[in-house]
Parts: sequence; C-alpha cells; structure tokens
Amino acid sequence: MTKQERALAAVGALKQEYPDALCSLESENPFELLVATRLSAQCTDARVNLVTPALFAKYRTLEDYAAADVHDIEQIIHSCGFFRQKAKDIIGMAQGILERFGGVVPDTVEALTTLPGVGRKTANLICGDVYGKPAVVADTHCIRIANRLGLVETKDPYKVELALRELLPPEESNNFCHRCVLHGRAVCDARKPRCETCAMASFCPTAAE
Repeated sequence: MTKQERALAAVGALKQEYPDALCSLESENPFELLVATRLSAQCTDARVNLVTPALFAKYRTLEDYAAADVHDIEQIIHSCGFFRQKAKDIIGMAQGILERFGGVVPDTVEALTTLPGVGRKTANLICGDVYGKPAVVADTHCIRIANRLGLVETKDPYKVELALRELLPPEESNNFCHRCVLHGRAVCDARKPRCETCAMASFCPTAAE
C-alpha cells in the first residue's frame, strides 16, 4: 500500500468513525475563533471553552479588543496559561486586522501569519473552518497519527503540513485534521494507542508491530 493509498484509506475510515468533523473550540464569528485558537496553545480546548464566554461577552467587536486594557484580558484568560503573551497577542491581532485588513479576518495563511501570535496551525484552522479552503492543521494529534500511519517521518509541523497537502484530497484535508484530533483523544493516545479498537488497524503499520 502506497502512502497515497493509505492516506485515502485513513480519510475513509475516520470519516465513517467520526462523521461530524467539527472544531471543538466554541465561537460565533471568525475573530472569536482566532482568539479561541490562540488561547488553545499549551491549553486544552475544554479549558478554553470555559474561559471564552466571559471574554466574548465583555468584548464584542474588534474595536473593543483593540482598545482593551491588557490587564483586564489577562485576568479573564489567566487559567489558559501564558496569559500575558496571549492577552498582548489578542489585542495586537485586533489592531492589525483593523489597521491592515479593513476589519476583516484575512483568508490566507500568508496574511494571517503576519498577525501577532498567529502561526501556520492557527492560520490553517481559520482558512479551513471559516473560509472553507483546503487546509492542514498540523497539531499534535495530526502529527502523531500521520507518523504512526507512515504518511510522514517527521514531527516538524511545517513538513507534516506540506506532506499531507500532497497526500490528502484538498476537499478532505481540513476535516481529516479535525477527525485526527477526535481519534487522537479517543483511541490513538500518545502514550499507548488502543490499536485493538482502531478503525485504521487493518492498514496502519504501527498496529502491525
């Protein structure tokens, strides 16, 4: 089985296992998703979803964030960790979008990554979930599963992203990454994968070891 064939098999298996491939971060507009994704760095999505309702209720517009007191945002997001840098980045993102992008969250990885605290993982998530573009969100689950499937032999997020863009059908890539998150949490654990219950065991090299 080639890498391409294995990638297509993985797409099919995970689609059947997790038909609803949704981002677990809760938001109501593109900027809120951008904020939630920034907060999720080194923090669980569950924790972020506990914190963001108060933040989103207090700050409703880009202008609100751009003019915010950084200490106030720090206090609200404190439990997400790295709160000082995240608060600074949230304000900087709002200011950058207002000043350079006409108040509209950009729709390309290149533009998004010019904003404070926005890396390729976050940018791909926005492009895929908000704008419906082909995207590869190379988070820790996606990287782990891609390696175990033998699709890549690197833990470098950028190299994983580029490799998966070549292997995955563009229209499936974004949802595949969301499903990898769900599968990584439920079955393909970092410490001990439960290969005996995995939908991909029949073609996964790790399961055959």
